[in-house]
Amino acid sequence: MKIKSVKALEILDSRGNPTIKTTVTLEDGSAGSAAVPSGASTGAYEACELRDGDKSRYSGNGVLTAIKNVEEVIAPAIIGHEADEQEKIDSLMISLDGTENKTKLGANAILSVSLAVARAAAVSKGIPLYEYLTKFNPDFSGKYYLPVPMMNVMNGGKHADWATDIQEYMILPVAAKTESDAIRMCAETYAQLKKVLKSKKYGIAVGDEGGFAPAVSSNEEPFELMKEAIENAGYVLGKDIVFGIDAAASEFFKDGVYELKKEGKNVSSDELSAFYHGLVRKYPIYSFEDIFAEDDWSAFQKFTAELDNKGQVVGDDLYVTNVKRLERGIAEKTSNSILIKLNQIGSLTETVSAVNLALRSGMTAVISHRSGETEDTFIADLVVALGTGQIKTGAPCRSERVAKYNRLMEIESELGPKCEYAKFPFIA
Repeated sequence: MKIKSVKALEILDSRGNPTIKTTVTLEDGSAGSAAVPSGASTGAYEACELRDGDKSRYSGNGVLTAIKNVEEVIAPAIIGHEADEQEKIDSLMISLDGTENKTKLGANAILSVSLAVARAAAVSKGIPLYEYLTKFNPDFSGKYYLPVPMMNVMNGGKHADWATDIQEYMILPVAAKTESDAIRMCAETYAQLKKVLKSKKYGIAVGDEGGFAPAVSSNEEPFELMKEAIENAGYVLGKDIVFGIDAAASEFFKDGVYELKKEGKNVSSDELSAFYHGLVRKYPIYSFEDIFAEDDWSAFQKFTAELDNKGQVVGDDLYVTNVKRLERGIAEKTSNSILIKLNQIGSLTETVSAVNLALRSGMTAVISHRSGETEDTFIADLVVALGTGQIKTGAPCRSERVAKYNRLMEIESELGPKCEYAKFPFIA
């Protein structure tokens, strides 16, 4: 079914900043909308998030220029095209932009259209979005896999005014049997964590992604707090639930050294690696995201080799969902996992290409939200369709995060015996 109209709107994300939402309507009346998130700790190599720069509106963060690009440049070019020709439409928009990082039209403008086109096509075909998106999964066999949620329950770094140097402390419910059970286990632990923090006279304010952000004494203390919460919830740490971290190390890499303010010292790559290995000896940490700066390839490579596939080393800022950077990582064995963020690269087609390349190369792929989110649940359908088996979308708190978890439970209910809960690959 052909595209009839394309309309864009300036809305707010979860931080109260402007972002873009686009609606694509087809000739049969079917319509699909998509809203684009925004990151705080963004990688230097991410595609361009186009902002107006007009200081009289939203301190220069408005997206009216991106909206104009959607309605005056992109819309005339794609109207009349078949909505299910995703690759063709995405390629056309990328050509219209003509720059390496989508600096002309804006990755936010292009992505909003790309995702809205996919949604409209699914609506037109009368099938759920996750079913429609399986067309991009070359290994889809008819069985769907619901992802292990990597819930960020304690926040630090740039997401929480530097309560810790490490930006995210995550719990992974690896022993769950269903998606609903996995989400319940995390929600119960999160509720117990709140009680633990209160008992220790800590604040219970939350960061951008819903995790608690108390002024702890060290980078290690959150593990102890989460351990107590897991046990209070009736689960066994290391068996039922394990840990993951996102250090977002690019944010504390300055002048060739890593500034660990909570440790009161500056360290080298090797010393930072030793710090992580020390944590592994004390706690069951199985996922290590952005533990070095985005250009510290050799440090990633060395740590990955040392970990010896006993956990996943996830590249986020390292790869920015970019196939070219991922190809280098595969060749150099820089990591064994990639974080996937749609707005880092700016189109559905390019995102899927990165996922498929990673999986073909024996890596894991984690579908992820951004710290500045919307109620859009596209990534929940995407992770199920591509079968990557892992998702990051924050704590069981704040509606823009919970919306994704609720969508996953809806999908599980719809699919019934056609789906199963994914197995975390690094635990026997």
